[in-house]
Order: sequence, then C-alpha cells, then structure tokens
Amino acid sequence: MQRTIRKVLVANRGVPAVRIMHTCRDRKIPTTAVYSTPDRLAYHVFMADTAIHIGEAPPIESYLNDDKMIEAALRSNSNAIHPGWGFLAENADFAQKVIDAGLIWIGPSPEVMRLMGDKIQAKEMARQSNVPTIPGIENAASAEQIIDWMRSEGIRFPIMIKAAAGGGGKGMVKVEHADQITMALAQARSEAKKAFNDDTVLVEKYIEHGRHIEVQVVADEHRHVVHLFERECTLQRRNQKIIEEAPSTLEDDLRHEICVTAARLMRRIGYTSAGTVEFLFEPATQSFYFLEVNTRLQVEHGITELITGLDIVGLMLDVAEGKPLPIKQSDVVPNRWALEVRLNAEDPRTFNPSFGTITHLRAPLGPNVRVILGASEGEDIPPYYDSLFMLLMASGADRADALRVLDRAISGNLRLEGVKTLAPLLLSIVRHPKFIAGDFSTNFIEEHLPELVSGFRERTGEDEMLRVAQYVAEISALGPQNWM
Repeated sequence: MQRTIRKVLVANRGVPAVRIMHTCRDRKIPTTAVYSTPDRLAYHVFMADTAIHIGEAPPIESYLNDDKMIEAALRSNSNAIHPGWGFLAENADFAQKVIDAGLIWIGPSPEVMRLMGDKIQAKEMARQSNVPTIPGIENAASAEQIIDWMRSEGIRFPIMIKAAAGGGGKGMVKVEHADQITMALAQARSEAKKAFNDDTVLVEKYIEHGRHIEVQVVADEHRHVVHLFERECTLQRRNQKIIEEAPSTLEDDLRHEICVTAARLMRRIGYTSAGTVEFLFEPATQSFYFLEVNTRLQVEHGITELITGLDIVGLMLDVAEGKPLPIKQSDVVPNRWALEVRLNAEDPRTFNPSFGTITHLRAPLGPNVRVILGASEGEDIPPYYDSLFMLLMASGADRADALRVLDRAISGNLRLEGVKTLAPLLLSIVRHPKFIAGDFSTNFIEEHLPELVSGFRERTGEDEMLRVAQYVAEISALGPQNWM
C-alpha cells in the first residue's frame, strides 16, 4: 500500500538524528527534532525544521519516553517517525504504538523486531533457515547446568554468557575457568535485567581470534530482498565497535556464501526495511556462525553507502512508503574500500567518559572524507547519553588507499579541544603494522593496548601556541620577506 511521508519526527539525538536529517533534506522532507533540557542548544535541534521539548535529562523521561515521542509527532504534524539507532530503535512496543497512532513507522515490522530481539528465538529461526549457529545452551540457570552442557558437548573454555534480549555488548561476560561461572552468570543476568528488563541468558562456545562480519540487507514489502555486501567490525573493546570497514578481507567465494546466507534468512523471516545480519567468523576453520539480526539502521551503515553509492536511509523511506526497492541484486557493485572510526568523548588511555564543553572543533576535510557531526563548537557533551559526537569515514580505491586517507583525516585535519577523545588511540590502531596487514581479531585492542597507548601524541592548545611562537621566531630571525 502506497503511503506518503510528509514530515519525519526523528526520535533520537546527536549523530543518528543528524544523519537521518541529511537524507530528509535531500528529499525535501521537513523534520522534527526532539530534545531534553540539556540538549536545548544541541546541533540536531537547529538542523531540524521543528523542535519539541520532551523532558528532562534522564533518558527514561525524554528519549526513552515513547508516549512523549508520539505526542511530539502529532503536535508537530509529523506523520512518520524514524528512530535512528539506540534508544527506542529496536523497541517493538514503540513501533506498534507508532502504527496504532496512525503514523508511519520507518523500520521493520514490530512482529519481526520482537522475534529477532530475542536471541534464543532468533538463533532457532537461523537453525530452521540452515544458517550455522554457535554451539550453545539456552535459558542457562546454574553453573552446574553449564558445566554439564560443556561436558556433554565437549566444549572447552573460554565460553561466553550473554543476555538473550541483549545487544550493543551489554550483558555479555567471557568466562575463562569453571570457578568463574557462578559470578559471571550473576553479572550477566544483573546487567541484562538493568539494560533490557529481562535476565534470561544463553551460553555459547567462545570463538578464539574470531572476526566480526556483518551483512547489510534491505528489503521491501513486495518480498524483494537485496544484500549490500558485508562489513568488517572486528576492532572492538568490551564488545563495543571501534573501527569498521567495508568490504571485509574475506575471499570472494566466502563473501558470496555469507551474503547469500544473510539474504536467505531475512527473506525467511519476512524482513522489511534496512537491517543487518551479524556473524562471527572463525579463521582457523574458515567457518562463520550466526550471531544476531539488528533490526535497525547500524552506526556503520555509512561505509556501505560509500562503497555502493546508495543511500540506505533513503531506501528506508522508500520502503516505509510502500514502494518497491529501486535496485536489484545485480545493480549492487561495490567498487571502493571504506573505513569508519567512532569519535567518542572518552579518555583514550582509560576509556573513561570525558564530559564538558567543546571549546574548539575543526572537522576533517579533503578528498574521500565523510563526516557526520553530532555536536558543534561551543556545545556541551552531557553525561547522560552516549558520548559519540562524530563519525569519521574515509574511502579509497583499495584498503591501503583508504587507510592513507583516514590517517590524513585524523592526524592532519581534525582539531578538537575541551574534551578528550579516542582520536589518539584510533590513529595508533590505523598505523599499527598488524592492522595494516589485516592481521587482527576481536581481541586486538586488549592484546596491544600498552603498545597502542605508547604511540600517542595528543595535540593540545599548547602545541598550537608553540607552532605560532616558532613561526614568529623564524620571521624575526629572517627579517622581512618579499611575500610579506
């Protein structure tokens, strides 16, 4: 059924809100921003055509308050809602409320979100679709039960305990020895209860030196399912992604197999809109295993856009209006390499949050650089929300070319003062011989952190003052020049 999106309320803040507004501007679709009290002067607020205050700082009173979101949409005459990523993006109940209010939900159906939001059900659906899954045990309730499973299946340590309703690395605990199981089980269940209000957990074999491969899929209401190839999201810390790239370094036949497998699963579950199938790849056996389906726009979708030339948010708008996808599988031909780094306001040595005011900000420019800003100079980074304030992407003809562009963007063009960022760590990773050679796993940062930190050279305001002083000293010594 054809529908027309007249105005979009973006149920988010910062980087995701700005990204969605970019495409809406391209399409000449007005937008509504929502904001909490500390975000009243935020970048995304000024970018929108309309802005609605939805509550105080705590997310439960603002960005997680689904009733206020729908009320804001109706007040602003917005007839569609895009959730971005994070907050309410994978909340099936919110999606249903949007539809029940007579609004257009820009995302997959609530039924599919609910099905894929439960890791146990999702894993069973993957098995039924002949998608390889990691050996595991569901609804784990005790250390004895886990030990019995390991013994019967011949599973060795380490293992991973994870929240059944989880995502984003929350409620996941790695276990190395039998005497750690009881405490790890309690920790995972506690984190799961706090993050998802559901303490159900599952236990899986831990894949040593695994690589995180995910496949971007788009699908419409007419059963057209198209994959946009894969991304490598292996560089992580505590299950949180740090650097992503597209494509991965998989061999072509394996790439074809994993992408076709992802598309088959999404077709089987009746998926619509944009979504991602995540896999864990085991290099030793050249095997891949299903992890989960992310029923939303991914943070790292931009690198897929760079290598394919497509606008994934635009495709989501098309699908939400009931249109068929404007592309076939044969139309998707990646011809570039792209990398993305996430600039968070965090101390690069300790990963502790670094809240405060951005006193100076110069975003990287130059050929083959793409930036999505979630904050501007003079803006505060508040302590209440995710500290991501910029996505920095670089592309090139091949991986080496893209790495050179990314190095230039971080080291030569980026300037930021007032808060600490992960930029020094990112630069150390990009310049590390093993990363350049493609020799890394999900443990890379933990294994090399002291070495990475030793390579930091943080630029400060004092550095800039010294450069000016050096310039003045040289001019004074040389005397007046012809160009002056």
